[in-house]
Amino acid sequence: MKSLIQFTLFSSTFLTYALSAPDKKGAYATPEDAAKDPHFSIQGEYEGSYTKGNGTKSKVGIQVVALGNGIFNAVGFEGGLPGNGWDLNERAQSEAKQVNDGSVTFKKEEGGSSAVLKEGKLTIYSAEEKALGTLNRVERKSSTIGLKAPKGATKLFDGSSLDHWKPGARKTDDGLLMEGVNSTRNDFKNFTLHIEFRLPYMPKARGQGRGNSGMYLLGTEIQMLDSFGLSGASNECGGLYKWKRPDENMCYPPLRWQTYDVEFQAATTEKPPMITVKHNGIVIHDKVQLRNKNSQGNIHLQNHGNPVRYRNIWIVEN
Repeated sequence: MKSLIQFTLFSSTFLTYALSAPDKKGAYATPEDAAKDPHFSIQGEYEGSYTKGNGTKSKVGIQVVALGNGIFNAVGFEGGLPGNGWDLNERAQSEAKQVNDGSVTFKKEEGGSSAVLKEGKLTIYSAEEKALGTLNRVERKSSTIGLKAPKGATKLFDGSSLDHWKPGARKTDDGLLMEGVNSTRNDFKNFTLHIEFRLPYMPKARGQGRGNSGMYLLGTEIQMLDSFGLSGASNECGGLYKWKRPDENMCYPPLRWQTYDVEFQAATTEKPPMITVKHNGIVIHDKVQLRNKNSQGNIHLQNHGNPVRYRNIWIVEN
């Protein structure tokens, strides 16, 4: 992988779009607004195969992250994208600023390979400018997106009402739950929970200020954060906050619907609480014993000042 994706990135687009109006923190809450930013269409995931120097073909994935002001970070994964073949070895990445040729070019150091991104395709070239393969833009969907509540489940939010949330809960005009809510019940114990969430597009934000809204289950926080293209630290998306990092960073690009599917067992006098978490259908925590000893509690979706949205939330109590 290092022979291909230790590169410098040069990027450009023709700025023919009228810029939309993000909020005061630079957050675009909907895909329609974000689409007016010309860099939003460049950001995303690309996957395909290329021919190595020894003649063998290798699958590769690249995540391109918009950082604002025409700056992009590109992250490469040998074997495919996270959750879809990545061999979990070291990632390769590079950051660079926009230029004015209407394309995006990943270029290795002098004399090396390069890759040109244009119209949703990323073509890899050898040092002799021979095409080695093409990566297509992909928009992945969680295997559990749209999962219907089974018989016996309680629909905590289906867009129709806020009955299961304490006063102060809000929803958008198009029926999405907004950040900063607490469940009316505080006696949840053992359960299966499904939730779908959408993180805002905030290209100029960094760290904990980029699409943040943690989910608390009986006091244990599972982070929700725009961590697309990051390493997957314990305070990033999918992390058990500041304690355990996810086994793999499965965060999709912002404004793509994502899922958490959680199996939770509360603490007893004999056993600590235990949690299993799937992020976009991939297990990122498997039967992890928690430090928080709460035997029951509520569900809280944090308000960190960013417009995170939720839908299709249901719970089955065991």
